[in-house]
Amino acid sequence: MTKLSIIIPAYNEEKTIEHLLEKVAKASIGSVKKEIIVIDDGSKDNTFEKVLEFKNKAKKYKDLKNINIIKHEQNLGKGYAIRTGIEHTTGDIIIIQDADLEYNPNDYYSLIKPILDGKAEVVYGSRRLKKTNKQYSGFFCYIGGLGLSFIANLLYPNLHITDEPTCYKVFKTKIIKSLNLKCKRFEFCPEVTAKLAKKHIRIYEVPISYYPRSKEQGKKVRWRHGFEAAWTLLKYKFIKL
Repeated sequence: MTKLSIIIPAYNEEKTIEHLLEKVAKASIGSVKKEIIVIDDGSKDNTFEKVLEFKNKAKKYKDLKNINIIKHEQNLGKGYAIRTGIEHTTGDIIIIQDADLEYNPNDYYSLIKPILDGKAEVVYGSRRLKKTNKQYSGFFCYIGGLGLSFIANLLYPNLHITDEPTCYKVFKTKIIKSLNLKCKRFEFCPEVTAKLAKKHIRIYEVPISYYPRSKEQGKKVRWRHGFEAAWTLLKYKFIKL
């Protein structure tokens, strides 16, 4: 039986985490089973307690095999939290899920289907391919996303992707575990993209829904993270894997 491991890094997301977990648990993915791995990355609010509350009532979801909650005692960064999650996965496929509500778990099945059908080993959910999306939560986020996709394709001509910084990245577990990730914060996305490109692993894209939130609503990405991402793409172009 195929199992999907859903890695959710969370930092101060008490307002959305329970709703998000419900949407994840309810998302239909056919006969595939789910495990949820939440990494509370040193939250200073009640995120951890909210996840515990959800776990206590989650037995009603038949395709949910397990909920694993891991707590970092201090904030180590999104990339570090994802790496912690990867270490604890038991599934055949891994997907990254942000703890806010910008991305819709109802897209899971279309994201994993190319892998289930043997067409791909890695799938990115592209916000750009779904034209009805509101494309950004701010001008700099929109331009930054386009810029990073352009830089990635320029540095790694075999990529041909439209949305490099998308949250929804899906992998056969053996693929992501082979990448020897070093990321600590938001450089997870460009590091993964660069290393996949250097290994000549094709990235298959599917359209996804997107519901951007503002800085006031808790969005944590800032303009400086775009520069860090661009540097990461450039750095790994010249580092031997």
